[in-house]
Amino acid sequence: MMLQRPKKKKKTRNPFLDWLGYAALRGLLFILGLFPIEWNLRLACFLGRQMWRHYPRGRTRALENLRAAYPEKDSQWHEEVGRRSFEHLVMLVMDIFFTPRLVKKEQWREYARLVNIERVKWMMQEKKGLLMATGHYGNFEIIGYMLGQWGFNVYSIARPLDNPYINRYLYSIRQRHGQKIIDKFGASEQMEQLVREGATIGFIADQDAGRKGIFVDFFGRKASSYKSIPLLAIHYNLPIVVGGARRVGNRFLFEMECSRIILPEEWKDKEDPLRWLAQEYTSALEAFIRKDPTQYWWIHRRWKTRPKEEREGIPSSSQAEQKPGQLPD
Repeated sequence: MMLQRPKKKKKTRNPFLDWLGYAALRGLLFILGLFPIEWNLRLACFLGRQMWRHYPRGRTRALENLRAAYPEKDSQWHEEVGRRSFEHLVMLVMDIFFTPRLVKKEQWREYARLVNIERVKWMMQEKKGLLMATGHYGNFEIIGYMLGQWGFNVYSIARPLDNPYINRYLYSIRQRHGQKIIDKFGASEQMEQLVREGATIGFIADQDAGRKGIFVDFFGRKASSYKSIPLLAIHYNLPIVVGGARRVGNRFLFEMECSRIILPEEWKDKEDPLRWLAQEYTSALEAFIRKDPTQYWWIHRRWKTRPKEEREGIPSSSQAEQKPGQLPD
């Protein structure tokens, strides 16, 4: 009989330390807020380069992912793209805290350019329900914020942070102008009501889904994808919009682009619509990322769970390191 690995006990958090972490964050944000966003983005680029130099584990993971995704590129290209992706990651952190100060409904054109969005806006105005899929790319946070400001009924699925004080603060920033956040855990119970409302439901669609996910091709490798997005689309007959927000230079300026609209009639006659849909939006996301791969989170463990046929050939030590049944951090 096969013995199951015991589950790890959830670490007990110290409320006082959590509050200290929150207080330190607010103090730091107060200091950063004394300077223009351009200065803070320059600081973010500097911090990203330092993270690239002094975080060898993350750097190694990013380079491994880049070599696998772009085997035709040389090591210098991998190094440059990886370092730049770390800069973009830290710039996103700055963006999140400065967005409510900068982005106002009447001034959004100063910070966003719309690319191939008109049809999506009409679909959202019809209030028949829509799924929106993006990835860990560019400024994925600003999409829901902008749509909420424009008055659309938008919900974003998010994983709560471990620190409850910081989590509440971030949620207040995200929801300040109309966007609504649903915790990832327990979100399925609310889906029917949201569909009846004709809401737009946003997902980060490049999370590792563990062994129970659907394995699809992503940058030439199998990646485990959640079944929830295609299942929702099929069950409720909802279109899926794929796209993202790409930063322009080092500025607080973004191209919000729709790269693919997948309509219900496209999967009606497919032999395996669930797998076809998962592969279709994943391929569309890959095509979007390839336009500027420096803005993707190559540090992200997108490929950590391997298909069964690969796992059976992996030494036990590697299997233990990968922990394929776990969800991403």
